[in-house]
Amino acid sequence: MEARYNLKSPAVKRLMKEAAELKDPTDHYHAQPLEDNLFEWHFTVRGPPDSDFDGGVYHGRIVLPPEYPMKPPSIILLTANGRFEVGKKICLSISGHHPETWQPSWSIRTALLAIIGFMPTKGEGAIGSLDYTPEERRALAKKSQDFYCEGCGSLMKEALLPLTSGSASSQAADKEAKELARQISFKSENRSNSPPSSPESNPQPVANATSLSPRQRRAQQRRVPASTNFNQGQQPRVNADPIESNVLILVLVLALAALIFRRICLSNEYIFEL
Repeated sequence: MEARYNLKSPAVKRLMKEAAELKDPTDHYHAQPLEDNLFEWHFTVRGPPDSDFDGGVYHGRIVLPPEYPMKPPSIILLTANGRFEVGKKICLSISGHHPETWQPSWSIRTALLAIIGFMPTKGEGAIGSLDYTPEERRALAKKSQDFYCEGCGSLMKEALLPLTSGSASSQAADKEAKELARQISFKSENRSNSPPSSPESNPQPVANATSLSPRQRRAQQRRVPASTNFNQGQQPRVNADPIESNVLILVLVLALAALIFRRICLSNEYIFEL
Protein backbone atom coordinates (compact mmCIF):
# COMPACT_ATOMS: atom_id res chain seq x y z
CA MET A 1 0.00 0.00 0.00
CA GLU A 2 2.88 2.38 0.73
CA ALA A 3 3.95 2.31 -2.93
CA ARG A 4 0.54 3.64 -4.03
CA TYR A 5 0.61 6.82 -1.93
CA ASN A 6 2.83 9.84 -1.56
CA LEU A 7 4.52 9.24 1.77
CA LYS A 8 5.27 12.96 2.05
CA SER A 9 1.57 13.80 2.17
CA PRO A 10 0.47 14.91 5.68
CA ALA A 11 -2.72 12.86 5.36
CA VAL A 12 -0.85 9.70 4.36
CA LYS A 13 1.68 10.13 7.15
CA ARG A 14 -1.06 10.62 9.70
CA LEU A 15 -3.13 7.65 8.52
CA MET A 16 -0.15 5.32 8.40
CA LYS A 17 0.70 6.30 11.96
CA GLU A 18 -2.86 5.75 13.17
CA ALA A 19 -3.08 2.41 11.38
CA ALA A 20 0.00 1.24 13.28
CA GLU A 21 -1.44 2.44 16.59
CA LEU A 22 -4.80 0.70 16.02
CA LYS A 23 -3.42 -2.48 14.46
CA ASP A 24 -4.18 -4.65 17.47
CA PRO A 25 -7.84 -4.81 18.53
CA THR A 26 -8.89 -4.02 22.09
CA ASP A 27 -11.93 -5.24 23.99
CA HIS A 28 -13.82 -2.04 23.06
CA TYR A 29 -12.82 -1.04 19.53
CA HIS A 30 -10.76 -1.83 16.47
CA ALA A 31 -10.21 -0.06 13.14
CA GLN A 32 -7.99 -0.57 10.10
CA PRO A 33 -7.90 0.76 6.53
CA LEU A 34 -8.94 -1.44 3.62
CA GLU A 35 -6.12 -3.24 1.87
CA ASP A 36 -6.62 -1.24 -1.33
CA ASN A 37 -7.72 2.13 0.10
CA LEU A 38 -5.94 3.97 2.88
CA PHE A 39 -8.74 6.56 3.03
CA GLU A 40 -11.51 4.09 3.83
CA TRP A 41 -11.42 2.33 7.18
CA HIS A 42 -13.67 -0.33 8.67
CA PHE A 43 -14.21 -0.26 12.42
CA THR A 44 -15.84 -2.31 15.14
CA VAL A 45 -17.03 -0.98 18.49
CA ARG A 46 -18.62 -2.66 21.47
CA GLY A 47 -21.87 -1.29 22.82
CA PRO A 48 -21.45 0.72 26.03
CA PRO A 49 -22.09 -1.27 29.23
CA ASP A 50 -25.18 -0.63 31.34
CA SER A 51 -27.14 0.55 28.29
CA ASP A 52 -29.58 -0.83 25.73
CA PHE A 53 -26.54 -1.65 23.55
CA ASP A 54 -24.75 -3.72 26.18
CA GLY A 55 -23.50 -6.93 24.57
CA GLY A 56 -23.73 -5.57 21.05
CA VAL A 57 -20.80 -5.42 18.61
CA TYR A 58 -21.27 -2.89 15.81
CA HIS A 59 -19.43 -2.47 12.52
CA GLY A 60 -19.08 0.51 10.21
CA ARG A 61 -17.06 2.55 7.74
CA ILE A 62 -14.99 5.70 8.14
CA VAL A 63 -14.32 7.64 4.93
CA LEU A 64 -11.54 10.18 5.25
CA PRO A 65 -11.03 13.23 3.01
CA PRO A 66 -7.69 13.90 1.29
CA GLU A 67 -7.30 16.93 3.61
CA TYR A 68 -7.41 14.79 6.77
CA PRO A 69 -6.69 15.66 9.58
CA MET A 70 -7.59 19.24 8.67
CA LYS A 71 -11.09 18.09 7.67
CA PRO A 72 -13.30 15.55 9.49
CA PRO A 73 -14.19 12.02 8.37
CA SER A 74 -17.60 10.67 7.43
CA ILE A 75 -18.96 7.85 9.60
CA ILE A 76 -21.40 5.16 8.39
CA LEU A 77 -22.78 2.31 10.49
CA LEU A 78 -23.29 -1.05 8.76
CA THR A 79 -24.79 -3.02 11.65
CA ALA A 80 -28.42 -2.48 12.68
CA ASN A 81 -28.36 -0.92 16.14
CA GLY A 82 -31.47 1.24 16.71
CA ARG A 83 -29.48 4.44 17.35
CA PHE A 84 -27.90 5.24 13.97
CA GLU A 85 -29.30 4.56 10.52
CA VAL A 86 -27.56 1.85 8.54
CA GLY A 87 -25.68 2.92 5.41
CA LYS A 88 -26.14 6.66 6.04
CA LYS A 89 -23.62 9.27 7.14
CA ILE A 90 -24.40 10.03 10.74
CA CYS A 91 -24.49 13.57 12.10
CA LEU A 92 -22.07 14.09 14.95
CA SER A 93 -20.00 17.11 15.83
CA ILE A 94 -16.96 14.95 15.12
CA SER A 95 -18.14 13.90 11.64
CA GLY A 96 -18.25 15.52 8.22
CA HIS A 97 -21.63 17.11 8.95
CA HIS A 98 -19.96 19.58 11.33
CA PRO A 99 -16.57 20.63 9.94
CA GLU A 100 -16.74 23.78 12.06
CA THR A 101 -16.41 21.74 15.28
CA TRP A 102 -13.70 19.36 14.08
CA GLN A 103 -10.25 19.62 15.63
CA PRO A 104 -7.14 18.31 13.82
CA SER A 105 -5.88 16.87 17.09
CA TRP A 106 -8.75 14.38 17.04
CA SER A 107 -8.16 11.02 15.43
CA ILE A 108 -9.91 7.85 14.29
CA ARG A 109 -9.59 6.54 17.83
CA THR A 110 -11.36 9.69 19.02
CA ALA A 111 -14.17 9.00 16.55
CA LEU A 112 -14.53 5.41 17.79
CA LEU A 113 -14.80 6.51 21.41
CA ALA A 114 -17.26 9.23 20.42
CA ILE A 115 -19.51 6.68 18.70
CA ILE A 116 -19.50 4.52 21.84
CA GLY A 117 -20.23 7.52 24.02
CA PHE A 118 -23.01 8.83 21.78
CA MET A 119 -24.92 5.56 21.46
CA PRO A 120 -26.93 5.90 24.71
CA THR A 121 -27.85 9.54 23.95
CA LYS A 122 -31.11 10.68 22.34
CA GLY A 123 -31.24 11.11 18.58
CA GLU A 124 -33.51 14.19 18.71
CA GLY A 125 -34.07 14.17 14.97
CA ALA A 126 -30.41 14.54 13.97
CA ILE A 127 -29.39 13.30 10.52
CA GLY A 128 -28.85 9.55 10.55
CA SER A 129 -30.24 9.14 14.08
CA LEU A 130 -32.88 6.70 15.31
CA ASP A 131 -34.87 6.45 18.54
CA TYR A 132 -35.81 2.77 18.79
CA THR A 133 -37.33 1.40 21.97
CA PRO A 134 -35.03 -0.20 24.57
CA GLU A 135 -36.48 -3.62 23.75
CA GLU A 136 -35.73 -3.23 20.04
CA ARG A 137 -32.18 -2.07 20.74
CA ARG A 138 -31.46 -4.99 23.07
CA ALA A 139 -32.77 -7.43 20.46
CA LEU A 140 -30.53 -5.84 17.80
CA ALA A 141 -27.57 -5.99 20.20
CA LYS A 142 -27.92 -9.78 20.40
CA LYS A 143 -28.19 -10.13 16.62
CA SER A 144 -25.20 -7.86 15.99
CA GLN A 145 -22.69 -10.51 17.03
CA ASP A 146 -23.64 -12.60 14.00
CA PHE A 147 -22.97 -9.77 11.55
CA TYR A 148 -20.38 -10.45 8.86
CA CYS A 149 -18.86 -7.70 6.71
CA GLU A 150 -18.25 -8.77 3.13
CA GLY A 151 -16.17 -5.65 2.50
CA CYS A 152 -13.40 -6.44 4.96
CA GLY A 153 -14.21 -10.01 5.98
CA SER A 154 -14.79 -9.24 9.67
CA LEU A 155 -17.03 -11.41 11.84
CA MET A 156 -18.27 -9.54 14.88
CA LYS A 157 -17.80 -12.49 17.24
CA GLU A 158 -14.08 -12.44 16.44
CA ALA A 159 -13.46 -8.75 15.76
CA LEU A 160 -12.67 -7.69 19.35
CA LEU A 161 -10.83 -9.16 22.28
CA PRO A 162 -13.00 -10.92 24.87
CA LEU A 163 -14.49 -8.41 27.26
CA THR A 164 -12.97 -8.55 30.73
CA SER A 165 -15.70 -7.23 33.00
CA GLY A 166 -14.46 -4.73 35.58
CA SER A 167 -10.92 -4.57 34.25
CA ALA A 168 -9.00 -1.33 34.58
CA SER A 169 -8.62 -0.90 30.83
CA SER A 170 -12.33 -1.52 30.26
CA GLN A 171 -13.36 1.01 32.90
CA ALA A 172 -10.89 3.57 31.56
CA ALA A 173 -12.17 3.18 27.98
CA ASP A 174 -15.79 3.50 29.10
CA LYS A 175 -15.04 6.61 31.17
CA GLU A 176 -13.08 8.19 28.32
CA ALA A 177 -15.91 7.53 25.85
CA LYS A 178 -18.53 9.12 28.12
CA GLU A 179 -16.37 12.15 28.84
CA LEU A 180 -15.54 12.63 25.17
CA ALA A 181 -19.22 12.39 24.21
CA ARG A 182 -20.11 15.07 26.76
CA GLN A 183 -17.40 17.42 25.54
CA ILE A 184 -18.17 17.00 21.85
CA SER A 185 -21.95 17.21 22.19
CA PHE A 186 -21.60 20.33 24.34
CA LYS A 187 -19.59 22.06 21.62
CA SER A 188 -22.12 21.02 18.99
CA GLU A 189 -25.09 22.35 21.00
CA ASN A 190 -23.35 25.66 21.62
CA ARG A 191 -22.74 26.12 17.88
CA SER A 192 -26.01 24.84 16.47
CA ASN A 193 -28.65 25.94 19.01
CA SER A 194 -27.43 29.38 19.97
CA PRO A 195 -29.25 32.13 18.05
CA PRO A 196 -27.12 34.65 16.21
CA SER A 197 -26.28 37.65 18.28
CA SER A 198 -27.73 41.02 17.43
CA PRO A 199 -27.60 44.48 19.01
CA GLU A 200 -31.22 44.08 20.13
CA SER A 201 -30.81 40.66 21.75
CA ASN A 202 -27.34 41.36 23.20
CA PRO A 203 -27.17 45.02 24.15
CA GLN A 204 -23.78 46.38 25.01
CA PRO A 205 -23.38 47.33 28.68
CA VAL A 206 -23.42 51.04 29.37
CA ALA A 207 -20.42 52.31 31.24
CA ASN A 208 -21.04 53.76 34.69
CA ALA A 209 -20.89 57.53 34.65
CA THR A 210 -18.79 57.56 37.83
CA SER A 211 -16.13 55.45 36.12
CA LEU A 212 -15.69 57.94 33.27
CA SER A 213 -13.21 60.74 33.25
CA PRO A 214 -14.51 64.35 32.95
CA ARG A 215 -13.32 64.45 29.36
CA GLN A 216 -15.20 61.22 28.52
CA ARG A 217 -18.40 62.47 30.20
CA ARG A 218 -18.30 65.72 28.18
CA ALA A 219 -17.81 63.72 24.96
CA GLN A 220 -20.74 61.45 25.86
CA GLN A 221 -23.00 64.44 26.59
CA ARG A 222 -22.16 65.93 23.20
CA ARG A 223 -23.02 62.68 21.39
CA VAL A 224 -26.38 62.00 23.03
CA PRO A 225 -28.26 65.20 21.97
CA ALA A 226 -26.93 64.86 18.44
CA SER A 227 -28.27 61.33 18.21
CA THR A 228 -31.61 62.43 19.62
CA ASN A 229 -31.96 65.32 17.16
CA PHE A 230 -31.08 63.07 14.27
CA ASN A 231 -33.77 60.58 15.19
CA GLN A 232 -36.32 63.33 15.53
CA GLY A 233 -35.38 64.74 12.16
CA GLN A 234 -35.98 61.37 10.54
CA GLN A 235 -39.54 61.12 11.84
CA PRO A 236 -42.17 62.06 9.22
CA ARG A 237 -44.74 64.76 9.95
CA VAL A 238 -48.01 62.91 10.21
CA ASN A 239 -50.44 65.69 11.15
CA ALA A 240 -49.94 69.18 9.70
CA ASP A 241 -51.36 72.33 11.39
CA PRO A 242 -54.90 72.98 9.95
CA ILE A 243 -54.48 76.80 10.23
CA GLU A 244 -51.34 76.72 8.09
CA SER A 245 -53.19 74.62 5.49
CA ASN A 246 -56.11 77.06 5.30
CA VAL A 247 -53.80 80.06 4.89
CA LEU A 248 -51.96 78.33 2.08
CA ILE A 249 -55.22 77.55 0.27
CA LEU A 250 -56.43 81.16 0.64
CA VAL A 251 -53.18 82.52 -0.80
CA LEU A 252 -53.45 80.20 -3.79
CA VAL A 253 -57.10 81.24 -4.43
CA LEU A 254 -56.24 84.97 -4.27
CA ALA A 255 -53.32 84.53 -6.62
CA LEU A 256 -55.51 82.67 -9.08
CA ALA A 257 -58.23 85.37 -8.87
CA ALA A 258 -55.69 88.11 -9.48
CA LEU A 259 -54.41 86.32 -12.55
CA ILE A 260 -57.95 85.96 -13.95
CA PHE A 261 -58.77 89.59 -13.20
CA ARG A 262 -55.61 90.76 -14.99
CA ARG A 263 -56.47 88.73 -18.10
CA ILE A 264 -60.01 90.20 -18.15
CA CYS A 265 -58.63 93.74 -17.92
CA LEU A 266 -56.23 93.16 -20.78
CA SER A 267 -59.08 91.80 -22.93
CA ASN A 268 -61.28 94.89 -22.22
CA GLU A 269 -58.48 97.26 -23.13
CA TYR A 270 -57.99 95.48 -26.42
CA ILE A 271 -61.74 95.71 -27.26
CA PHE A 272 -61.84 99.41 -26.32
CA GLU A 273 -58.97 100.22 -28.68
CA LEU A 274 -60.80 98.51 -31.52
